[in-house]
Amino acid sequence: MENRFPIFDVSPRVQFGDETVPVKAIADEAINVRATVVREGHDGLIVEAVLVNPLGVEVNRHAMREYWPGTDRYEADVRPTTVGIWHFYIEASSTDRSLSSKSALSPIYAEHNRALIGAWYEFFPRSEGATLNKDGTITSGTFKSAEKSLQRVAAMNFDVLYLPPIHPIGYAFRKGRNNTLTPTATDPGVPWAIGNADGGHDSINPDLGTMKDFEHFVKAAEKLNIEVALDFALQCSPDHPWALAHREWFTIRPDGTIAYAENPPKKYQDIYPINFDKDFEGMLNESYRVLNLWISKGVKIFRVDNPHTKPVQFWHELIGRINREYPDVVFLSEAFTRPAMMHALGKAGFQQSYTYFTWRTTKHELTTYATEVSQETSAFFRPNFWVNTPDILPFHLQSGAPSIFAMRAMLAATMTPSWGMYAGYELYEHLPIREGAEEYLDSEKYEIKVRDWSKPTLAPFVSLLNTIRRENKALQRLRNLRFHPTDSDSIIAYSKREGDNLILVIVNLDPIHAQETIVHWNFFDLGLEERSFNVADLLSGHSFEYTPHTWVRIDPASPGTPVGQILKVTL
Repeated sequence: MENRFPIFDVSPRVQFGDETVPVKAIADEAINVRATVVREGHDGLIVEAVLVNPLGVEVNRHAMREYWPGTDRYEADVRPTTVGIWHFYIEASSTDRSLSSKSALSPIYAEHNRALIGAWYEFFPRSEGATLNKDGTITSGTFKSAEKSLQRVAAMNFDVLYLPPIHPIGYAFRKGRNNTLTPTATDPGVPWAIGNADGGHDSINPDLGTMKDFEHFVKAAEKLNIEVALDFALQCSPDHPWALAHREWFTIRPDGTIAYAENPPKKYQDIYPINFDKDFEGMLNESYRVLNLWISKGVKIFRVDNPHTKPVQFWHELIGRINREYPDVVFLSEAFTRPAMMHALGKAGFQQSYTYFTWRTTKHELTTYATEVSQETSAFFRPNFWVNTPDILPFHLQSGAPSIFAMRAMLAATMTPSWGMYAGYELYEHLPIREGAEEYLDSEKYEIKVRDWSKPTLAPFVSLLNTIRRENKALQRLRNLRFHPTDSDSIIAYSKREGDNLILVIVNLDPIHAQETIVHWNFFDLGLEERSFNVADLLSGHSFEYTPHTWVRIDPASPGTPVGQILKVTL
């Protein structure tokens, strides 16, 4: 008899409105499948998760186990092996299999690796190779001069180089240094105030070079195994060609002027936001055209500026349209906003999102938030942990202590498969615009930076972190993060395992004082028998024998690797 046993609460399953959208995955990533299955009486059940490949062929069955006796809640891991839309369903059968039930198919989208895994670095091309002249003016860097900086990015083993907008910058209401409304003639303007007589979103800022120069830059990056990501900011300056040819795309005030952008108390007089209620299809088609142009130039990654201020349905349609044609294109959501909106954008199609990691500092905050993004929301929300951005100088970095910079980089690089760092972080840049503000003094958004790269730098440590990430598959997965108890609120411990690759991480969250504690390893989560085991510290090169209850001491003042340990377990 079919449909004999009730199967319900199947997970993961993602709804975007009334539409079931695929669970996020990459090829060879384990997805934990769960369902509640009940049967009357006391006879046994066989419960299996069945995986169906993109061709509609059942490729394997995974026996599901009741993970807590008496709950009737079963689980198993399924693992798509190739890129494409996969499905799974749950089948419950009696033990001579004469009675059975099947759940509905649930989709899984196994995307390319970059949708989940990447070490990101951000720089402004105009600052790379910029020169300070004798009269105090600064000559802008170009794509040609920025090519030399690619070697610095490659030496730190970053996979992705993200560029803020590279388009012509408007002149109307141009902002000056530190966001002043009275710029000088030499102020270069904010890259996000896109557009002037030289063009808009489909054009190159002449100060940076030509389209040919950009194409050469992308190819130079590819030779170093670096992918170039571009900013996609749906807004424009008053000088943008859109403002002249498509006034229907904007909000018009009663006096006939176009309304500029505001995020109270901040005002952006140099930027016009789009009104999507005026011509939704027109903006959708124009965005598709612009993205296609940059994809044709070799760009496959886009960081989207403030997507939460645009209709979620717009992104669902646009990203879906792009990914159907270009399945390896990745969109990163820059949405520092309410959780529900961030999650909605993930369900709409964004492969990754910025997160609240930037402000999570205590052991409790980090444990709670990292557990949320790795276990509770990973079906539709992929986190990218950034330690800083041009907009955000977190309070905890404002001391300038090298140990806090190292510690935050270590957390970001080992907790999630994707993390990011904005240029200047490795130089410990830390001066705020004013007390109580989380913004940089002399922000690069408003001026060209000429940095002294001969100063002491965190770059060797960052390079080692990214090397360790590349060499250990466990650190390239999200859902495998597990925390382990410690007796100190200043020391956090967690593990990641993928097959035979088991990594343990211990971090001192106190950037000033030495801390010591006992770590109580959860051997069920480690997948080990409870006994002593051997580890190699991938930061220091030392080897140890660890016990089920390990005493550790971490001193920020010690030479070498003072912020913690990244341990590879010998299996």
